[in-house]
Amino acid sequence: MTHGYAAEQKAIVSRLRRIEGQVRGLERMVEDDRYCIDILTQISAVSTALDGVALKILDGHVEHCVAGALASGDEQEADEKRRELLDAIHRFTRAR
Repeated sequence: MTHGYAAEQKAIVSRLRRIEGQVRGLERMVEDDRYCIDILTQISAVSTALDGVALKILDGHVEHCVAGALASGDEQEADEKRRELLDAIHRFTRAR
């Protein structure tokens, strides 16, 4: 099965590795007793970066998985993908 993010997989993995480095940097900032606002600024940057990855994956899901289900003519599959999409959007926005 091909997922909607397949074409962007290498770029997404690369971005996640950079974000992982940012998180490790945050850990070092806390260990080094850095200023609160500096840490919060970096946390915000990590959150923004993760949001960007999530939106890229969501775009791929809509363009590939949801569009494919709608084009298939299979009402059950289309309904399932629609529900998945709405659930993902709710989870994504609820976390804000």
